[in-house]
Amino acid sequence: MRAGQAAAAAGVSVKALRYYEALGLVRPGRRANGYRIYSDEDVRAAAELRQLMALGLTTQEAEPFVECLRAGHDAVDDCAESIAAYQRKIDQLDGLIDRLSQARDRLRERMGQAARRGFRTLPATAASREDDGMLPRPALLPEGLPAPVDDGAARHLPGRTLPGLVLTATDGSQVRLDGVCDGRWVLFVYPLTGEPGVDVPRGWDEIPGARGCSQEACSFRDNLGQLHAAGVEKVLALSSDRAQYQQDLVARLHLPYRLLSDPQLQVADALSLPTFTTEVLPGAGSGQPQRLYKRLTMLLHGPRIEHVFYPVFPPDRHADEVLNWVRTHPVVGS
Repeated sequence: MRAGQAAAAAGVSVKALRYYEALGLVRPGRRANGYRIYSDEDVRAAAELRQLMALGLTTQEAEPFVECLRAGHDAVDDCAESIAAYQRKIDQLDGLIDRLSQARDRLRERMGQAARRGFRTLPATAASREDDGMLPRPALLPEGLPAPVDDGAARHLPGRTLPGLVLTATDGSQVRLDGVCDGRWVLFVYPLTGEPGVDVPRGWDEIPGARGCSQEACSFRDNLGQLHAAGVEKVLALSSDRAQYQQDLVARLHLPYRLLSDPQLQVADALSLPTFTTEVLPGAGSGQPQRLYKRLTMLLHGPRIEHVFYPVFPPDRHADEVLNWVRTHPVVGS
């Protein structure tokens, strides 16, 4: 077949076909009049080269695959040389990923330092004594966020007892869930928080109940004194965020309570808490599916779950909802 026909059959341009020929990867015959004549083998080689180059291989790196075809194999990677070429490319990409990951981490560290610059870093207990007008505020939630619906995934929780799991808190302590305190306390659970200076990825706002973690954290910060006055001994938060990131969040938002890190979602598995899986993630990036907590709040007395708020919406006013419930349901005998 002629060059135009061969290029169309292989899914490449005539220019690319001639380039492969110049490199010796495609070897057309010649008619008596000097015109090139391309065989089915030439078309197959050009098509395979197109696919390999789409995977990031150069024409030089793809040469062993073409030679494998010429040797009579049915597939371009039936040969040991082809497998070795795959491995060399994978090793090269691994090295590139490592270098890019290190550069990304350095950029994130510098971005975080820049975002926090100018804010005073206070001990967690000091934030509640600071004037509310001086506290850092997250951005307001956008209008029109979809409200989550009650799917019944938390109805089994009231009356249950927390497991004896030990989690790392933002003050560096190890907290055993069934031993937090003997009185009434609050554990609010959230998916994760975004990073300062990083835009919320497209699609995150469309997940019902996903947006608003920083706003919810600040609502409990601002209502902590009233919650204590209403008989709540402690407020803790739980998410799958890493402990180091939670510590940065406490410093950035001046949170006067501890956050618990549960990256393996052990509490969810122990209590069958509602979760969701998404590839759309703020800050950390997208592409890999990740299981996250759905937003809920447990009001507890000692280790026993007394009441559950689920679903939680809107998150920026949720602490007021908890406060109203506590005031209308005082502890018997208090």
